[in-house]
Amino acid sequence: METPSRMRVLIVEDDAVLAGEIATGLREAGARVYVALTFAAGRRLAEDSELDVLILDVMLPGGSGFELCRVLRAEGCATPILMLTARDAVDDRVTGLDAGADDYLTKPFAFQELLARVRALARRPRALAPRVVQVADLEIDLGARRARRGGRTIELTAKEFALLECFALHPGVVLDRAQITAHVWDDNHDPFTNVLEVLVRRLRRKLDDDFEPKLIHTLRGAGYRLGT
Repeated sequence: METPSRMRVLIVEDDAVLAGEIATGLREAGARVYVALTFAAGRRLAEDSELDVLILDVMLPGGSGFELCRVLRAEGCATPILMLTARDAVDDRVTGLDAGADDYLTKPFAFQELLARVRALARRPRALAPRVVQVADLEIDLGARRARRGGRTIELTAKEFALLECFALHPGVVLDRAQITAHVWDDNHDPFTNVLEVLVRRLRRKLDDDFEPKLIHTLRGAGYRLGT
């Protein structure tokens, strides 16, 4: 069975050896993998990265996996979550599902079972994901891949919409070059060219030149942000 194309997975697990083993297996299956060893690092990566699946351990430095799951869901995170626990108690499984997890797996587990569950979660439709994002008078329909501002349809190329989609999924958040590049281009993109700056200028010209307030902001040395 093939892994969904360019699947992005975040592993939040305090056992560095186990996290490394899972990451290696997922990468060999074709996934792009991020690893966090603490509650704080997991929250930051989950909020700042565009993910397909989040693998979340229950026991974490700085807070429980249950708490992190609740926090992310309260913030509108729609990423499917697979909870890992070393305890086979029914109450733990119920707590995880009540916190917003989509599935659970009890340690120890076979990697092939984890991979099958991750693949299944990655194929699920994002019920919580916003289909239409509104920023001031800009309306971005992610499903139809259309943008309108001030009632006027904005004609965008595929790459321009991919950039706008990246911003729309993180409204008000400063996105750096690496985050944007990972969403808009494939792994063969050369990060040292100025193609991102050119693309931002093109999108800004279409979205901002004839409108107020300006919505695409450059934060020198940090990245770009969509918002008022």
